[in-house]
Amino acid sequence: MDQIEQLQNMIDESSRIVFFGGAGVSTESDIPDFRSTDGLYHQTYKYPPEVIVSHTFFVQKTEEFYDFYKKKMIFPDAEPNPAHLKLAELERAGKLTAVVTQNIDGLHQKAGSQKVFELHGSVHRNYCQKCHKFFDVNYVAGAQGVPHCDECGGLVKPDVVLYEEGLDASVMRGAIDAISKADMLIIGGTSLVVYPAAGMIDYFRGEHLVLINRDATSRDRQAELCITDPIGEVLGQIKVNS
Repeated sequence: MDQIEQLQNMIDESSRIVFFGGAGVSTESDIPDFRSTDGLYHQTYKYPPEVIVSHTFFVQKTEEFYDFYKKKMIFPDAEPNPAHLKLAELERAGKLTAVVTQNIDGLHQKAGSQKVFELHGSVHRNYCQKCHKFFDVNYVAGAQGVPHCDECGGLVKPDVVLYEEGLDASVMRGAIDAISKADMLIIGGTSLVVYPAAGMIDYFRGEHLVLINRDATSRDRQAELCITDPIGEVLGQIKVNS
């Protein structure tokens, strides 16, 4: 039995699937990741990317933060790939109960997924720090330099979890609850090195644990099935039987 057939059988016999995903889910939509050999962390900038996307840098060097953010973290024209689309299809069929994602690109929602826990926030939500008015991603992307509120002039900040900032407690609770009730957990496109997000998979007590990732992870030995092919290619072959 090949790996796709194994995965298909596990999905067929499961009814409370949760998908836990990282940057590798969106690379097939031409959104660069951070940690792979050609990711953002291996490119040369004036400051290390992990410094640029920190709370301190946002506060102290806001203009340089936004210069990087707009060029490297906003992709408004990106489209969902077969992985996003298949997960949305599984949810519509009543097979998948939630997507837990470390991504901030909103592609799961764009594909049609309804129950999405965005652990690290979203580029599509931006707020004035002064009056809390909401702004979409186009407002930020189209602003000259640093985006400011068109009503009070306050600084607009993305609803994205930067380094030194904590994860939203209610999002974490929802994600943990979904994972703890799942009968199958599919982990995809993540190296599982970013905490506390990666630690959430310890709440899984279900039947099938599957890892779909290009590189090996520290959790491979725990998984029933490990697949190293591109995740869109893998999930795109799955047939959804409600």
